[in-house]
Amino acid sequence: MDQSPLQGSFLRKHHTKKDIANVEDPFDAPTYNIPEKPVTFVEGASYSVIILAGLGVAAAAGYAVFKELIFQPKEYKIYSKALKRIQDDGQVRVRIGSPITGYGQESRNRAARQRIPHRVWTDEDGVEHVEVNFYIRGPHGHGKVFSEMFKGPSDSEWKFTYLIVEIRAPSPAQLILESYIPTYNANK
Repeated sequence: MDQSPLQGSFLRKHHTKKDIANVEDPFDAPTYNIPEKPVTFVEGASYSVIILAGLGVAAAAGYAVFKELIFQPKEYKIYSKALKRIQDDGQVRVRIGSPITGYGQESRNRAARQRIPHRVWTDEDGVEHVEVNFYIRGPHGHGKVFSEMFKGPSDSEWKFTYLIVEIRAPSPAQLILESYIPTYNANK
């Protein structure tokens, strides 16, 4: 059989393309042979419950972080107001000096110093009270602060029930900076 040179090159190209097209990818072959098992309703529902539970835990953690970072807790508001009132008081500045710093507990532990001991409660009239105790320090001395504030029912502002500064050094003294005695209502 006699072929022209043009026919020979055509046949070679045609066979080459055909050979390449017939070669199967060795990585695809095993996946075609695996039978796909249908997912039952119970199995699908259990996966959905697990995913929803995970999202719920993530949402709760996100809310806790958001609340702690964005909204200042009540006890820290009370601490800030009491410390500001003490820093502005001339009697305290004369006794322990200025600047005055406040901290939670007498400890070398940083976390303990940042934690403010407090107590939150609501009285029988539905008024919310917050009590905080913390330490203060100035260049010439130190002391302890006892403070309680309540949220006024009419204006929803925090007001001092009492603010007592107990100076421990250089000379012991007790200063009552704020004292509130509520009016007695005989109609109750």
